[in-house]
Amino acid sequence: MAELATVARPYAEALFRVAREGDLNAWSELVAEMAQAAAHPEVLALAQNPNVSDADMGALFVALLKSPVTAQAKNFIDMLVENRRIALMPEIGAQFHALKNASEGAADAVITSAFPLADGQVTELIASLEKKFGRKLNPSVIVDAALIGGVRVEVGDQVLDTSVRAKLQQMQVALLA
Repeated sequence: MAELATVARPYAEALFRVAREGDLNAWSELVAEMAQAAAHPEVLALAQNPNVSDADMGALFVALLKSPVTAQAKNFIDMLVENRRIALMPEIGAQFHALKNASEGAADAVITSAFPLADGQVTELIASLEKKFGRKLNPSVIVDAALIGGVRVEVGDQVLDTSVRAKLQQMQVALLA
């Protein structure tokens, strides 16, 4: 079977083209919601159940969504249901998000901190990171006490690790060498 990313790519690109013609942010929220709903094990089980008709599955999927569903979104959902591709929706959502970030010149930044960060600290950190990486960053903050102190930032495939744990590991390697 083909890799999920390869199969999902044309769906994500087509959905992104449609979204750019309308309200991209509204579409982004809807796609994220659809991806979350499609990832639920009970939804996947229903989608694979041959006793559930395509019309029923499409209606059920739309009913799970809080965001308003446009006619274009309904057509997309119906197409996924007919082609038995609901399970691709989380990957489609991830690729859609990546396309949106690329079009906006932005990137996701995962900030892992040893302690909870105040909003002002996150704002300051993001401002300096945006200068360093040269693009707008969409932060998400995770607290991991195992870092001992400092922060670890991941932007795409780049990692900036200023945590105490990383420094201790570097010292250990240097001492053992």
